[in-house]
Amino acid sequence: MWLICMLLSIGSVGLVALGVAAVNKNRGTKKQKISLFHTLFMGVFVAALIMFLPIHKAAAESTWLGYWRTLLLSAFNAMQVFTIGCEYSVIKEGIEHCPDWLSSGYQVWASTILVVAPIFTFGFVLSLFKNLSAYWELALAHFKDLYIFSELNEKSLALAGNLKADKNRAKKIAVVFTDVFDNEDESTAELLETAKKLGAICFDKDVATVNFKKHSKKKNLRFFAMGNDETENLNKSLKLIEQYKDRENTNLYVFSTKVESELLLTAVDKGSLRVRRINEVRSLVNRMLHEQGHLLFEKARETADGTKQISAVVVGMGNHGTEMVKALTWYCQMDGYSIQINAFDQDPLAEDKFRALAPELMSPEYNGVVIPGEAQYQITVHSDMDVDTATFADAISKIKNATYVLVALGNDDVNINTAVKLRMYFERLRIHPVIQAIVYNSQQKKALEGIKNYRGQDYDIQFIGDIEEAFTEAVIMGSELEEDALRSHMKWGSEEEFWAYEYNYRSSIASAIHRVARVQCHIPGAGKREAELTVEERDIIEDLEHRRWNAYMRAEGYIYSGSKDKSSRNDLAKMHNDLVDFGSLSDEIKRIDSRIGAN
Repeated sequence: MWLICMLLSIGSVGLVALGVAAVNKNRGTKKQKISLFHTLFMGVFVAALIMFLPIHKAAAESTWLGYWRTLLLSAFNAMQVFTIGCEYSVIKEGIEHCPDWLSSGYQVWASTILVVAPIFTFGFVLSLFKNLSAYWELALAHFKDLYIFSELNEKSLALAGNLKADKNRAKKIAVVFTDVFDNEDESTAELLETAKKLGAICFDKDVATVNFKKHSKKKNLRFFAMGNDETENLNKSLKLIEQYKDRENTNLYVFSTKVESELLLTAVDKGSLRVRRINEVRSLVNRMLHEQGHLLFEKARETADGTKQISAVVVGMGNHGTEMVKALTWYCQMDGYSIQINAFDQDPLAEDKFRALAPELMSPEYNGVVIPGEAQYQITVHSDMDVDTATFADAISKIKNATYVLVALGNDDVNINTAVKLRMYFERLRIHPVIQAIVYNSQQKKALEGIKNYRGQDYDIQFIGDIEEAFTEAVIMGSELEEDALRSHMKWGSEEEFWAYEYNYRSSIASAIHRVARVQCHIPGAGKREAELTVEERDIIEDLEHRRWNAYMRAEGYIYSGSKDKSSRNDLAKMHNDLVDFGSLSDEIKRIDSRIGAN
């Protein structure tokens, strides 16, 4: 028995770890997993329990009462070792019954447990002290605005750092990180160290379990559900909505690109809580078009018929690439310009999947067809195309008029290498399109700015989308673009509807972006208020705005309802009665286009 118990005791830590791993796997992503610290704690407890069994069994009678007493005394001593309350004499007296050849080894293993167990107790005390310290810091920040993050990661830390960058404002706010655990991971340790330098309050508890209701009612609470697991972000958000929906001055920002998050956040009763879903992908594309979209028109090439052609190449039809292709179709609707898009992806079903997302956008009835008063564009999706193959190089060589390129393959290194490769391909064609590549790593982006080859030739590649640039207060919580979009929405709806329904928010954002582009392209009437438009300017704005709107709606997956009757509209089916050419609209609907299209 002594040998068996010693082997089981030694191996129990590993056995418990395997059991915990199985439990964590079954929990999936929705529930909090058992940490390494708690796993080791349980393993050491089981090891101590088994280690004491033969010690107490030797002095017990061979009856069921004796066995029960052995188990209880072993459990009692196992708990004592964690409080340094178990004297070594208990082991020394019981070890006399152990075989001589095993006695020394058993004593060494028992001594090891007596030393290791109190260390875990100290860990628990330290953890408790950390939370008490965090609560104390929270109490001291009672009259400050709180910015509360559901997780400590690179993105949340970047946003927190941006918030704290303003020294005057930094004194009036407090940053709180939850779910913060010390571990041996180097990257986590660096994040924690940076958080401490910011003066952040750190809890090792889940954001939904820390009580912020006692905070001053006059101060703002801003929650950010921005962990790396989008499903967990949504689940935490639903809990926070339930807890804080009756509190004024409270905002919740949910970071998720998933469609189900939009549906759930729209349906749930939010009370006084203002909830915003942050779609990082759409945010980046919108920001790029709003701030740098003028490059698309400036680089456009004049064609034989006098129009200027924008020829866009999108490499990678993941989230970013797909969103950019959709956005280009409506953004590039501009008098005097045409848009041609070539999109590439390794997925053999890339085109089929894109057709499913936007069926009418890709319909032969509209794609590549010129219809007066209709959105005009040409989209070609090249499926099953590996960027490292000669087939891809051959396909690129046929695009002799490229003016804009986006590389979005889902990996910084791959994006960088592909962008450099594309610059080479286009230089061979003696053309020099704008090339943008998505690079999340801020340090890499800074290092790559202005890169040149060994002969000093500039690659002229723009790297966009890095974390420090994307996670700022201006981008996340109140951009100029958002203010313009709200003003646009207020012409026909309420502010509450703007924030409550993403359909309104997204549509108004797109309209605001395009208005800026119209001014840059010197469209007659652009930049004027509706009342200031001449009849000719109004006609131009209305026609252009409707073409843009048609492309936008089709990019969102909408199709024509089959009838111009308003009753045929069905938003559940994504069917709209106004998805027709401009000339087929009633005068009433045309006036809406000029009202929305004007400043």
